[in-house]
Amino acid sequence: MAKLSQKFKEEWEFFLNKYNRITFNKQCKQCELDCKQSYKAQIVFCPNFKKKGAA
Repeated sequence: MAKLSQKFKEEWEFFLNKYNRITFNKQCKQCELDCKQSYKAQIVFCPNFKKKGAA
């Protein structure tokens, strides 16, 4: 795997896992929208995401 530049790491630090790979939230992996969220965050807002039991 190619070494990541320091600038790239600083910009994407919130998305990088312990193996320096960009990782998105479980609900965002299959989504076609560009509003991907980090695996470290809870879903803040997503037009396609609906919680179980929500009306």
